[in-house]
Formats: sequence, C-alpha cells, structure tokens
Amino acid sequence: MAETENLIDTLALERIEVNLFRGVAPTGQGPRIFGGLVIGQALMAAYETVEARVCHSLHCYFIRPGDPSVPILYDVDRARDGRTFTTRRVTAIQHGAQIFNLAASFQIDEPGAEHQDPMPAVPRPEAVADDPDTEWRRAIEMRWIDGRQVERPTAAPPAQNVWMRAMAPLPDATPIQQAVLAYASDMSLLSTAMRPHAMNWRTPGLQTASLDHAIWFHRPSNFNDWHLYAQTSPSASGSRGFNLGQIFNADGRLVASCAQEGLMRHRPPAA
Repeated sequence: MAETENLIDTLALERIEVNLFRGVAPTGQGPRIFGGLVIGQALMAAYETVEARVCHSLHCYFIRPGDPSVPILYDVDRARDGRTFTTRRVTAIQHGAQIFNLAASFQIDEPGAEHQDPMPAVPRPEAVADDPDTEWRRAIEMRWIDGRQVERPTAAPPAQNVWMRAMAPLPDATPIQQAVLAYASDMSLLSTAMRPHAMNWRTPGLQTASLDHAIWFHRPSNFNDWHLYAQTSPSASGSRGFNLGQIFNADGRLVASCAQEGLMRHRPPAA
C-alpha cells in the first residue's frame, strides 16, 4: 500500500506577503498536479484573508497543467468585503503564468429555510469492499458501490455512487474540512461521463483533464467520517464530459453539490 498522504501538510501554505502564499505538491504522484490539490490550496489561501465567514460557493478554471516539481504561488485579490458576503479571487501561478484561478464567496452565519434532496438508497460503507488499487489510497479512502472497472471497462449508465473519507485524522476547523472536501470532489467525478462509452483513465488514446469545477457548500461536514458522493453525467459532447455530484454525510444530510466539465478526448492509437 502506498504511504498515506497527510492532507493537513499537503494543503498547508506559506505566507510570503499579505495576499501571496506558496504551496507545494507531494512528490511521486505523477507528471502533473492533481486538480483537487490546487482547488484545496487556493481555498485555504482565500480563507487566510477572511475572518468570521464561511465559504458557501467556489468556481474555478484549470488553465494549464500544474508542474509538481516547483512551488505554486497563490495571489489573493480581496475583491469585496460586504456586510454579509465576502468575495475573493485567487490566481495560481507557476513559471510566471496562470495555471488556475478561483472565485469564492463567503457568508456570515445566517438562519433560513431549509430543504434538500434525499440521499440515494445505497449500501452503507461497511458493506462495500475497499478499493484494492493503491493509486486511490494516498489521501482519500474510497469505496465504489458498484465496484470500479479498471482493466476492461464495459458500457454502463452515466451514474455512480462512491463512499469517501479522509485517510488521516483532520481537525474540526471549517477551512481545512472544506478544503479536504474540495480536494476529494475532483476524484472520480469525470469518470462518470466515461462510463457509457466503456472508457476509463487507462483507455489507450484517451486524454483527460478537469476544465472547470464548482462547489456549493450547503452545510457543515466532517470528512473524518464517511460521505457519499452521488454522481451523474447529463451530457458528453465536443470531447467534453459534464458531471454533477451531490455529497451527503453518513446521516443523509446534503453537505455540498458539485459541477464539473472535463476534457474527454479519445484518439485511439494507430494499429
């Protein structure tokens, strides 16, 4: 088994100026930086400039592949500090160029009307086999309700349900809890759009990348505990797959919703 990644260390940032922060990617995890890592670090950078407010939504674009061999600089723009809402824009920079940008909105704690979709009726995580593929075990423990097709995928409906939680203990602080959820939200989501086409990450000639990503945080969560990631893909076209996700805690509370479009370009190798 691969050594468990400590997400507290992974998402930690060094402050090098009032609105400028530096982060690094763990070594040995591939030729480019995992998108969820950049989302999580950018959210942590925004939180470093916000007081007494909680992020309720973020929207981001992946612009260039991240280079894991050099640090990432996060430049925070304090766009607005209102009476109720605070807005931040974060630009991630490597080699003098933008690789990613994020806009996040924060709100004071306010009561109000509540409703939510019900959690899908699926087996509890204790009844689902752990994923034997160590590729997914560095930071987030994941259990696929219907299993994960690795070697020879077959066509399947554009929907899947995955239980997930942090592998190493996390503090209760809201910024790190939301950053870890954001990190995990980029795992498995794009593969939902691949399912009807009998493709996965290992399909020869398939080029994939997250293009944009959005998260709405509805309620507090604790990612030390199991969460169900219910995913659907309403559409794929133009070499892009569109995916939606709902994240429920183990008690059935909808804690976050996600949307993502990703590159899904298939150019089979020549015979």
